[in-house]
Amino acid sequence: QVHLVESGGGLVQAGESLRLSCAVSGRTATYYTVGWFRQTPGKEREFVGALNWSGSGTNYADAVKGRFAISRDDAKKTVFLQMNNLKPEDTAVYYCAAGFRLRVEMVSAKKYYSDWGQGTQVTVSS
Repeated sequence: QVHLVESGGGLVQAGESLRLSCAVSGRTATYYTVGWFRQTPGKEREFVGALNWSGSGTNYADAVKGRFAISRDDAKKTVFLQMNNLKPEDTAVYYCAAGFRLRVEMVSAKKYYSDWGQGTQVTVSS
């Protein structure tokens, strides 16, 4: 089992940046793909981006491509979601999740992620 804790959410204005952190712990955390998802009230949780388990590749939803970037710090066992040029439509609760050695075609589907963080609220005002 992998334990994840998000932090870094907050209230920002449109055009500003925010960086979310996902602290990952667990004996086999190294072999997990870490994905970011977001959810607004009444809507399905949607894929934002993912970093594959080897750390060699990332995938992003079209809505955030070019604005968001995922990276990780192995020493701190933390995965980051850097969000730039934020828009009001980015307002949501953001979750990080872990899935065991997901293939690239699986990373955007939440059903393949076995462990989830508690979420952190991001609010972007216009």
